[in-house]
Parts: sequence; C-alpha cells; structure tokens
Amino acid sequence: MNPRSDARDTHPRAHCAIDADGRITFRLPPAATPHPQLLLRLRPKKGRPETTLHLLDLEPDRADGHLHAVLEPLPALDEGRWDVYLLPEPGAERRRLRPGLRDLRTLVDGHLRDRPSPVAVRIPYVTKDGFLALRTWRRTAHAEARAIGIEDRALTVTARLHGAELHEDATVRLRLRGTDTVRTLRPRADDDGKGFSFTAGPGDLTADGGGAGRIWDLFVCPTAGATPIRVARLLDDVADRKHVHVYPAVEADGSAFRPYYTVDNDLAIEVR
Repeated sequence: MNPRSDARDTHPRAHCAIDADGRITFRLPPAATPHPQLLLRLRPKKGRPETTLHLLDLEPDRADGHLHAVLEPLPALDEGRWDVYLLPEPGAERRRLRPGLRDLRTLVDGHLRDRPSPVAVRIPYVTKDGFLALRTWRRTAHAEARAIGIEDRALTVTARLHGAELHEDATVRLRLRGTDTVRTLRPRADDDGKGFSFTAGPGDLTADGGGAGRIWDLFVCPTAGATPIRVARLLDDVADRKHVHVYPAVEADGSAFRPYYTVDNDLAIEVR
C-alpha cells in the first residue's frame, strides 16, 4: 500500500514487512540521535491509562544508514491494537509513525498453514487517522471461518481448527448474546480432525430467541467439557473486516438473519 503524500506532514514514516512466522521488520530513515528506539504501545480502553509498552532497539544498516528493528514472533503480544512510535532517544518525547510500504504478502494465504497453540496473529495496518499500528490476537485455540454459504434459507459455515483437534463428541454452540440461551449443533468434521462445517437454519436462530435485534455468537467445543473456541477470521491480511466482508440477509419465517464479522473479526449472526 502506498502511503499518502503530504509535504506538510512532519511525522516520520516506517516501512514494515512480515514473514510467515509473524516476524515483523521495521525500516526507518537514518536518525540524528545515537540511540533511537521503536516503541509499541498497547492502546488502552477509553478512559484507562496505558499499561503495556514494548521497546525495540533501532540499529543502523551498514550499507545506507537506514534504521531497522525486528519484532520477533515470541513472546506473543497481548491481544489488541498497538500504536507504533519513534523514540529518538531514551527519555525523549515519542513521535507517532506514519506507514510507509507494508509488505503483507505472506499473510494472504495464512489460513493454509496450521497454527499451534497458542495461536498468535499480527497484522500491520493503517489507522483511520493515517498512522501505523498493529492488530494482534492471542488465543489458546482458534477456529478460522472460511466459506459462508446461503442455501435453502440456511447458513452453512466452513471452518478449520488451529491449536486443538475435533473429537467425536465435538459440538458447535450458538450463544445468544447477553443471555444464557445456547443452541447446540453437530459439526461435520473432516478426517484430519481440523476442518469442519455446520449449518444453522431458522429453527436454530429464531425459536425461543427473545425479541428483535438478537445476535448469536459462534463457538466450537472440540470435545465435551472443553472450553468453547470462538469462530473468527484472523489468518490473512485484513485487520478490520466488519465492513469489508458483508453478507446478505436470509429471510425465513418472518425474520431475517445475517452473518457478519464483529469489530474483533469474530463471526456472529444477527436476527431481525
């Protein structure tokens, strides 16, 4: 992605590239100070103070003097959004970074690689106000949603499990947000114990479901008694997909239900 051009913008820019293991290399112009650092700041919730910072030393390249820093895959960053700053020297005022070129090619087919537990994901992205940031997830296990099909007034979701395996007693759970109501479905599992699919119809989404504006969150339980694993889509180069992957509504029995991705890229179903 090419950065926006603005001659009046004094914020420094950083190029970044990510490899298949999640390692991110940052590259910045030469510095006028002897000990510059890259500062990653976990964005706190509104009204809360910042609590988590991660510092990386910026080293000059022997060939051209440009600075580079490497964010290794481990330790895994906490889940959230990390703003990226230049710290010209220890104790100096931090400077927010604009994005340069972002090489995310290895993320495009990231869903094809099986991930061990814990499943850690990092995606460099551009914020709404034009700054560089990282979107991160860290989950014990993860169910990656792939295809979402609509046929015969029902939704069929195809997904793949990472960091866990499906057993014969595996179930899919639809949890009505804000309540204790749960619908249990039986998934169709692939032979490798990773891939699976399930179908949710009007009876699963509307019966005894309460009033209008209901939202069902989707989980898979690999075996009886296991902690439910959220169904989401995280393993590619899209940091925010809520307004990118938009699906039509299905009308049935006086209601309309529509799959959508939340602000955290988790899969949910809205019923109107």
